[in-house]
Amino acid sequence: MAHFAHLEDGVVISVIVISNGDAPDPAPTNSEPLGQAFIVDILGLPGVWMQTSYSKAFRKNYAGIGYTYDPDRDAFIPPKPFESWVLDEDTCLWEPPIPYPDDGQMYRWDETTVSWVPSAE
Repeated sequence: MAHFAHLEDGVVISVIVISNGDAPDPAPTNSEPLGQAFIVDILGLPGVWMQTSYSKAFRKNYAGIGYTYDPDRDAFIPPKPFESWVLDEDTCLWEPPIPYPDDGQMYRWDETTVSWVPSAE
């Protein structure tokens, strides 16, 4: 089974799954180019398609709708949740400028104060 993200202007607009049983031999799950050709030529879905991985075996993160594909990093990057957060170059995930408190309580991010504040229960 292979998962492919449909990109428009570098942004993921959909993700599809190709089952090994649905594909002709050789199965498009064996390589990205075969999968891309299968999607465009057999399924008739034009556009830019990039393979993604649930296990994060490649492209850092599983692609989701609204993620961007960064060709320089060869990574799918989720939308930035807050203006103050910074991109971790190793994981391509957004990190808060202050680590989440490790005291067992629940917190939420407050962008106005750029800090973690206790969550209302």
